[in-house]
Amino acid sequence: MELTKKQQIFENHPIPKAVASLSIPTVLGALVMVFYSLADTYFVGLLNDPVQSSAVTLAAPVLLAFNAINNLFGVGGSSMMSRALGRKDYETLRRSSSFSFYGSLIFAALFGLVCTVFRTPLLTMIGADSSTWEATSQYLNWTVTCGSIPAIVNVVLGYMIRSEGSALHASIGTMSGCFLNILLDPIFVLPWGFGMGAAGAALATFLSNCAALGYFFVYLFINRKTTCVCISPKAFCLRKNITGGVFAVGIPAAIQNLLNVTGMTILNNFAAPFGTQALAAMGICSRINMVPLNLFFGLSQGIMPLVSYNYASGNTNRMKQSLYFTRRLAVISCLVVAAIFFAFPQQMVRIFINDAGTIAYGSKFLRGFSLALPFMCVDFIAVNAFQAVGMGKESLLFAILRKIILEIPALFILNAIFPLYGLPYAQAIAEFVLAIAGSIVLANFIRKQEQKNSR
Repeated sequence: MELTKKQQIFENHPIPKAVASLSIPTVLGALVMVFYSLADTYFVGLLNDPVQSSAVTLAAPVLLAFNAINNLFGVGGSSMMSRALGRKDYETLRRSSSFSFYGSLIFAALFGLVCTVFRTPLLTMIGADSSTWEATSQYLNWTVTCGSIPAIVNVVLGYMIRSEGSALHASIGTMSGCFLNILLDPIFVLPWGFGMGAAGAALATFLSNCAALGYFFVYLFINRKTTCVCISPKAFCLRKNITGGVFAVGIPAAIQNLLNVTGMTILNNFAAPFGTQALAAMGICSRINMVPLNLFFGLSQGIMPLVSYNYASGNTNRMKQSLYFTRRLAVISCLVVAAIFFAFPQQMVRIFINDAGTIAYGSKFLRGFSLALPFMCVDFIAVNAFQAVGMGKESLLFAILRKIILEIPALFILNAIFPLYGLPYAQAIAEFVLAIAGSIVLANFIRKQEQKNSR
């Protein structure tokens, strides 16, 4: 009965209601995730110590690399599960979820081990110097060495629970950890508490991810008779149709994330020579920019099960309406946010640090970042649609186009012409091209599906 109710959302609810049912919990979860991400920046920023703020900035690419594993097994697995659900193929659904769970567990453990063993070259690669080395290393101890497994596995479980239509419970699990992180941050970071600085923020993150993981395990135990998410080792297998189906979508999504990490590392390395204030400002603006990005990412992720299900069941018209309705909503909202960022950059940066030099740098950076937002939300929805229907090659092509062909070369060119201040505009150039390309490819795909189903 429970599964039937979930399928009603996919098949029969009006498009705005279906999008709202799946996306609002996901967007709220993403919003809380943003606050959780900003919590480290905010409370560490209250110390007014650019070194501590720089440690959080420098560690960000390593934490962003978590998403490569999240995408490999979370995006790949959830897409496979939703399409199997649309075909009523429950055996594939169970086995793909078990494979995704244990795959993420193993990869998370290996990631934490490698980052710990090769800590010294890792710190050098991400741009740490003598002033930021110790603070950054301490931050990585809790977030990566201890925290890679709970951080990654809880996100993958959230993806899988969302794939069967339980967006609310997926978001509650995420939000429970985030709220705990926000509560613990001041206790561990600030002088009136444990006074651990950036390391305290990392400890709070580790504990909050453990709490979120615990919530998902409890949810799966309570709903073990109705949920399609299976983490039983008996269902785990390495059959070609399972691994191939997950990896066809997951590998391009993971590569896309690794290229994001590469871009962020280059950005930080270009900013580092200008001092800790410039580096801290770049990190703060990147985090501020993540507020709308995560919201629109949450919106596009929220409709993935709806798109996957209707694609697999042959309801192309409903799939198309869902995508176009979501895109209109995202573009309008994004234009409003971009205008606010462009008009009030100093006020936005001052929320996170009261250092005049950092605010001066940040106000210029944030205006550059804001120009990319309207184009990025169009790109996000297109790429998530490709992932939802199993178009792994197209997802990979867009990942390569975004970073290797467009954004990373633009970083080098703009930094050479306008040192430091040209960096934030590289993203806007890349996303403008990608938004046009994504819209064309998506429209062609939908047209071909309509022709196929009309025969």
